[in-house]
Amino acid sequence: MLVTVNGEPRELPPAATVCSVVELLAADGGREREAAHRGVAVALEGEVVPRDSWSSTRLRDGARVEVLAAIQGGSA
Repeated sequence: MLVTVNGEPRELPPAATVCSVVELLAADGGREREAAHRGVAVALEGEVVPRDSWSSTRLRDGARVEVLAAIQGGSA
């Protein structure tokens, strides 16, 4: 199925979940699976998906997913 992840089209398997998208993006960025879930928020069709629902929230063809990672910063 084709979904849009952070504005980019991605081909995913039919049983893809929010969790699988987070792990896919982590792998693309070279992060370990466990680290993939830290400091991350996910919105599906503009609605935040609670972390405890990631594994059970299945995606549908044409879904829009935004995965946002918190970054640290500050002034010098």
